[in-house]
Amino acid sequence: MAVRLSRLESALGYVFKQRSLLIQALTHRSHGATHNERLEFLGDAVLNFVVASLLFDRFPRTDEGDLSRMRASLVRQATLADIATSLSLSDYLKLGEGEMKSGGFRRPSILSDALEAIFGAVYIDGGFDAARGVIATQYETLLMNVDPLSQGKDAKTLLQEQLQALRLELPVYTVVATHGAAHNQLFEVACEVAQLDIRVQAAGSSRRAAEQAAAKQALQRLDTIEGLQNGPRRRKRRAQLSLPVALSQEHK
Repeated sequence: MAVRLSRLESALGYVFKQRSLLIQALTHRSHGATHNERLEFLGDAVLNFVVASLLFDRFPRTDEGDLSRMRASLVRQATLADIATSLSLSDYLKLGEGEMKSGGFRRPSILSDALEAIFGAVYIDGGFDAARGVIATQYETLLMNVDPLSQGKDAKTLLQEQLQALRLELPVYTVVATHGAAHNQLFEVACEVAQLDIRVQAAGSSRRAAEQAAAKQALQRLDTIEGLQNGPRRRKRRAQLSLPVALSQEHK
């Protein structure tokens, strides 16, 4: 257990002085009375403040409304679950038997709560600067890819939303290769949108960074395909017409 937790600490970039805090942060309420809900409450508050601070520093000309939308996108459950997955957090969770059988270690709500609990545990164990450092490290790639003009959404989120709007299947990300030693790896990831015959490949210092870079390339390819962006709007307008008018326009 200690060796496994050391791997998690390495991924977090922080070594706990009180490892019991880390264990508690990974413990779901279904496992026992000493669980992570109080730590999650604290971590949620620390996370929101730190992300707000990071956005404030990174985007000095962005107004309060856009900063708020960007923060909301970065601290939402799906984003936290994505970070938790990149840390392989499901390998360390302590769940009750029922949650284990129902696949709780894959549930986004459990993963995101555990990650927030870890942020809270770091805050108690090492103070605010330590918590800020851990959060900044985990959000580095997201902050590099966030776009204020797109309500603070990162490349993966934007690609997913655009494909959903076009009623297409979601992209598939595949690790093509890894290079280098364990402490200094380079990941190569392919992003494929089969229905549009899009397949791009990008590299990054982490799997998450490589996926974001590949998603950005896929978005650029998507923008070059004529007729896609207007498709959903035309369908939506036709759906709003009365049935006789819509049918008559179909035959024009």
